Amino acid sequence: MSEKVDNIRNIALIAHGGAGKTSVAEAMLYNAGVIKRLGRVESGNTAMDFEPEEIKRCSSISSGFHQLNWKKHTVTLIDTPGDQNFFSDTKSCLQAADGAVVIIDAVDGVKVQTEQAWEFAKEFDQPCVIFINKLDRERADFLRTFQDAKDSFEPKPIILQLPIGAEAEYKGIVDLINSTAHIYGADGKAKQGEIPADMQASVESETEELIENIAEADDELVERYLEGETLTEDELKAALRKGTLSKTFVPVICGSATQNIGIDLLLDLIVNAMPSPADRGVKIGSDPTNNNEIERAPDPSSPFSGYVVKTLADPYAGRLTIFRVVSGSLGADGTFYNSSKDAKERYNQLLIITGKDQKVVTSAGPGAIVAVAKLKETTTGDSLCDESERIVYKCAEPLPSLISFAIEAKSKGDEDKVFISLAKLLEEDPSLKLDRRSETKEILLSGLGQIHIETTIDKLQRKFNVDVQLNIPKVPYRETIKKKVRVQGKHKKQTGGHGQYGDCWIQIEPLPRGQGFEFVDAIVGGAIPKQYIPAVQKGIVESSQKGVLAGYPCVDFKVTLNDGSFHAVDSSEMAFKIAGSLAFKKASEQAVPTLLEPIMKVTVTAPDEFMGDIMGDLNGRRGRVLGMDSAGKNQVINAQVPLSEFLTYAPDLRSMTGGRGMYFMEFSHYDEVPAQIAEKIVEEVNKSKQ
Repeated sequence: MSEKVDNIRNIALIAHGGAGKTSVAEAMLYNAGVIKRLGRVESGNTAMDFEPEEIKRCSSISSGFHQLNWKKHTVTLIDTPGDQNFFSDTKSCLQAADGAVVIIDAVDGVKVQTEQAWEFAKEFDQPCVIFINKLDRERADFLRTFQDAKDSFEPKPIILQLPIGAEAEYKGIVDLINSTAHIYGADGKAKQGEIPADMQASVESETEELIENIAEADDELVERYLEGETLTEDELKAALRKGTLSKTFVPVICGSATQNIGIDLLLDLIVNAMPSPADRGVKIGSDPTNNNEIERAPDPSSPFSGYVVKTLADPYAGRLTIFRVVSGSLGADGTFYNSSKDAKERYNQLLIITGKDQKVVTSAGPGAIVAVAKLKETTTGDSLCDESERIVYKCAEPLPSLISFAIEAKSKGDEDKVFISLAKLLEEDPSLKLDRRSETKEILLSGLGQIHIETTIDKLQRKFNVDVQLNIPKVPYRETIKKKVRVQGKHKKQTGGHGQYGDCWIQIEPLPRGQGFEFVDAIVGGAIPKQYIPAVQKGIVESSQKGVLAGYPCVDFKVTLNDGSFHAVDSSEMAFKIAGSLAFKKASEQAVPTLLEPIMKVTVTAPDEFMGDIMGDLNGRRGRVLGMDSAGKNQVINAQVPLSEFLTYAPDLRSMTGGRGMYFMEFSHYDEVPAQIAEKIVEEVNKSKQ
């Protein structure tokens, strides 16, 4: 292992929106001398939030990357979004980290996105430390917040520091491992001092508990401790690192990012207790030819491999691809192989992302997070490798979309431009989905929430100068029939010369839901010649695309063609196609046509106290609750709800649960629309036709 790999720390900052991730990153960069003054999120001048949409909303909408040096270690910071709307990016970029700093607001405590981010870190098997932030705020409470973390998270959080003073009087930290007080001046510089007398008792009891907790990571230390031996500071630090890496416990420290209190100690903890790429060991991928497992060690002399965690779409510079190097090394320029797309890629420059800027570097080894510009095929989630040593890594899937809007260009004739520009933004954000819905002739843009979609529209305007408007999408209703009938469809036209003659008898009957369309040829004795039978079927299929009730496609019916007649001269495929079409229209009018609506399978997750409101709301939306499960502190409701009632659920759930509820939905099946609602829908359709 090269010395370099051991000295790398890739750290993601994760939390609910507003906990102070961007401010913590800012203070770290300031303390390390990367930036000359401390920016503020509210002033829109931080190193990590620089997109106009982020400055406007005062919150991160995209993960920011930056690098700093601290005590001979290179630390790459990944400042992730905490808003549910942009959480897919959080998950994708978290994969590039080796460990995470979980930031908890000392006023608000643990919130739902913090819990979800914690689950992501668990999924990627990453050690965490907790930083309790904003201790200088009114109503901030360190012990209450710690207890909240203890109730919410596994493995158990353990206290490493105690705050000196509270709220406006907050001025420093007692470090329990070396029993020193750090008092911070207005400049954010700390002086070591005496532990305040009124804190002596609590410091002693917390120190004792801490030593017991840390010793758990090392059996030999436990024995020595129980025999009454005093453990040295170095032994405790070594056990702290061991326990953090093995996820026996999660160290908890505290501070205030905007006052720059405790940030230097957070950087020390990252360097001393968080993993390097070498600590994380081998990464497992698969051989693209036979799917066999392959391991790659974080070793510069191994074959090169890596995976893409983020793509930035720039209308001028083209595509910027950010990836993590797993093994091997890259030079200043060269080629590599994209094993996910089976394509060779060439790059001319290797870059490190430093906030909104990029810095050219000449090489990158294991653990490096680097970027290259203008790759042709590569997108987020792809694996890159040496062409002779191919490997594919499994990357996190984007989170499923929750809300869709129909988008239309404000200027006529801009439709193609809208589609092309949005496709570029989709490269940047794979959690967006773009769909052309043929039944409703709409372009649908789906995302994780209304703010997600609105921000995308802002970017579309800013980056590509395309203006669109958002509409609530039309519901793709269907029609079907409820009764079996037999009818004749006859097309007879006599003009000068050749006439047109086609005559068919069909029986139409309902099929079980979801069965689609079935056609049975039951003609005997050549009542209709073989060559005209497909034309009858074609006429029925085309005609069924516009049902008789409201013009929606007709589904789940069976047609049996069982009689008819023809004319030796006047019959043609066209005549029989028209006859089939007439038969279908006549039959579906008599067969009790009815409207069907899409029913979605919905899973709502929220804390117990909101269950009553959510259940009542689902019932009000014609939902059917199928059951409930518990998941940690949350309850999970499974239900089926008509899509028409669920088009704008995301903001409603957010206001019902104070942002603590989440939901996923996917298509389940079609079901009959209740009569009084169906009447209204048909009426509206007919009105819009007029």
